[in-house]
This record gives sequence, structure tokens and C-alpha cells, in this order.
Amino acid sequence: MNIAVIIYTLGRVIALEAAFMALPGIVALIYRENVWWAYFLVALLGMLLGLLVSIKKPKNMQFFAKEGFATVGLSWFLMSLVGALPLFISREIPNYIDAVFEMSSGFTTTGATILTSVEDMSHAANFWRCFSHWIGGMGIIVFLLAVLPMAGSVNMHLLRAESPGPVVGKLVPKMKDSSQILYLIYFALTLIQFVSLWIMGMNPYEAICTAVATAGTGGFGIYNDSIASFSTPIKWNVTIFMILFGINFNVYFLLLARKFKAIFKIEEVRAYLGMILLSVIIITLSIFRTYAKFGDALTDAAFQVGSIITTTGFATCDFNEWPSLPKTILIILMLTGACAGSTGGGLKFSRILIGMKAVKQEVNSFIHPRSIKAVEMDDRALDKNVVKSVCVYFVLFALIYFGSVFIVSIDKYDMVTNFTSVLATMNNIGPGLNAVGPSGNFAGFNYLSKIVFIFDMLAGRLELYPILLLFAPPMWKKH
Repeated sequence: MNIAVIIYTLGRVIALEAAFMALPGIVALIYRENVWWAYFLVALLGMLLGLLVSIKKPKNMQFFAKEGFATVGLSWFLMSLVGALPLFISREIPNYIDAVFEMSSGFTTTGATILTSVEDMSHAANFWRCFSHWIGGMGIIVFLLAVLPMAGSVNMHLLRAESPGPVVGKLVPKMKDSSQILYLIYFALTLIQFVSLWIMGMNPYEAICTAVATAGTGGFGIYNDSIASFSTPIKWNVTIFMILFGINFNVYFLLLARKFKAIFKIEEVRAYLGMILLSVIIITLSIFRTYAKFGDALTDAAFQVGSIITTTGFATCDFNEWPSLPKTILIILMLTGACAGSTGGGLKFSRILIGMKAVKQEVNSFIHPRSIKAVEMDDRALDKNVVKSVCVYFVLFALIYFGSVFIVSIDKYDMVTNFTSVLATMNNIGPGLNAVGPSGNFAGFNYLSKIVFIFDMLAGRLELYPILLLFAPPMWKKH
């Protein structure tokens, strides 16, 4: 294990986060809020610390997969710990574990909160919460690779450790160029949504907070009722952009390259959009009798389906009050999540499809024992290691999930709350059902449960392995 190169990279991550932290400080000055000093103080200290440990490049820049996993896992832990400091030292969130929970939820784009009233927070704090979604949505490491020169092997191993989904592909031959293209697309979509929300009636502060939270598929709101108080056109705007940010970003690259036929071959995107359409139809038909207007039922159904399947977590209504069938569909969507290579969380549609095809192949092998047909995706045969890794991922996910539910069940809450709270944090969704529904929060859980949720949010966002491997002693042995 090359500790020196890990520390060097972590220093760059801390310095980058410190630079971002100046933005909420500026927001505090604009709104004349006396919390500005907390953000600038942490930004200054973070910048000094980051530059101190990364000013000298290590002589040995040898970087392998295990260094990549360790660096990414530690980066996200550090981001949450440092990002929580302004909220804690300004006393807006007086307990540090609660502050770390909030910022872990922000950076992992989960959107779960311990705050009982977000409207009591300063403009700076709410901006920092929402902006943390944007930072974490595409990934701090992807941004780091896009703006700073790194060795080729470092680029590949860092990107593989942070990128969501079972397969990591390059858009162009150089990883740095791929990272830059991803962030340009990400920034452009965010800017388009910001401008459109502003035109539709949001003020600039509301528009930027909503746009960055949507882009990261995070779901932190600046009002207690989330998006419910805004107009119907704004709700549809957020719905559409949530769905767009849940699509594999390779699709947008193919659009720019005018490779339209290649887009229609992507099975994951077809399944993702088909699931959204089917879910919206069923939920609308299930709830429209309780609404005065059919259009309102359609709006809420489409919004909540888009919010849950992309793991954004915004709300326009309390779906806790919906009948059993719509809530069951939402739980299924919580599990599936969005597409690989998007800012959304969840198991990812690509894994679901590969898993289903692997099951089909196994069943066929009993019927046709001599058959050697491979599992295919997008008209291409998948390597057996990819199929194996997907199956292992499902097992590992289940083990961590039920282990977390077991620990959380020590707390005072009912079974539905316990099961959906872990699902909501591990799949980076935000709201669950019952006590952690759209009108609830995570404030009442004890500190052990909150630490479990923090672990689950980080593990879920990083696809389990970068966080789990931090606790494996063989990882830290020198060879």
C-alpha cells in the first residue's frame, strides 16, 4: 500500500472541498447572516491543510486498484467530516454526529435529514446542504481528475473506485478528457434547469438550490414541504430533470456525437424509461379518486416516481397517505434505482437486467445442459466476471442491508420504519415510509442508528467496496 500517494491525493480533495466551502460563506454575506465566519474559517484551515500535505509530490506515484479504493473511501469520509464543521461550529446543528449525518446525506446525494425545520436554517446552511448534492452527484474524484493533472494509472483506478454501476467505460481514450466531458454535460444540464426555474417564477436562490439538488439527485429542500408549494409547471420541470439526471451520461455523449442508433440499443435506458411510464400509469389510476383533479394526481404520481426511482427524494405530497399498491411500487423503485453512470443511486437498472438474464440463463441450462450461450447486454456478450460481480454485489448488498436493519431495530421504531430507513439511506433515496416518510425525518433515532445510516449512505453511494475495504486489514499491508 502506497500511503504517501493516498495522503497526497487526500490533500487535494480537502483543498478542493475548502474552495467549494467559500461559496456558502459568500451566500451568508449576501444575506447578512452572522454564520459567514464559520465557512470561511473551515475553508481557510482546509485549504492550508490540503496544500500542506499535497504541496510535495511523492517520489513513488505507483498506484493500483487497492490505493484507488482506499483513496476514494477515505475521501468521502473526510468530505463528510470536514463539511459538517461549519454547521457544527456555527451551532446551526449543535451535535457533531447530527452534522456529519446531514453532510454525509448531502455528499452521497441521499437527502435524508435530521432537521425538523429546514426553514429555520440560514440561507448559507441550506445552500451548502443543496450544493453538497451537486459536488457529490458526479463525484468529487471525477471533478478532481477533470481539473488537476494526475498520472494515467491514478486516473483509471480512482474513477473505477468511485463510478456507479457494474461496468466503467471511457467516453474518449483519455480518462481526464472523459472526466471533463462528464462535468461539462453535468454543468450544462444544471445551468439549463437553473435558468428555466428562474423563468418559471423561482427567485435566483430558490432556483440554484433546487437545480443543484436535482442535478445531484439529492433532494434536500429549502422549505419544509419540499417542492409542494411551487407551481405545477415547476413541479413538472423538476420531474423531467430528475429523470434526465437518472439516465446514463454516456447517452448525452452519444447525442452530442450524433450516434442516435447507438442510444436505442442501450437496454438499461429502455428499461428505465419503461419502468417510469408503467409506474406513473398504475399509481395515477390508484390515487386519482382521492384528488379533485386528475391532472393533480398525474403530477404527483409522475413527480414521486421520478423522485424515488432516481433516488432524489423531493416530495410534492405525503405518499405515506397513499394506498398500499402505490407504496409497494415506490418500494420496488427504491430498490431498482436509476441507470449506471448517472447521478442516481440504487442497485442500478443494469445490475437488475444482468441479474435477470443470469437467472434466465441458469434456468435454460437445466433445460438445455449443453447450451453455452453467454449473457448478453446491448447485443454484446458479457464477460463472466461481470455477471459474477453482479451476483456477488447482490449478496453483499443483502448482508449489509439486513445487518443494518438488525442494529437499527434496537431503536424504538416500527418494522416498516426500520426496513425503509435502511433502504432509504443505503440506496441514497432520502425518505422512506412511516416515521421517515416525506413529512418525517431521522432526528429521533439514537446515535448508534445514525452512525449505521452514515455508513450505509457512504457504502451505498460508493457501491460498497471502497468503504468495506477500509476495514480489511490486508488492504493496509505493505508488499
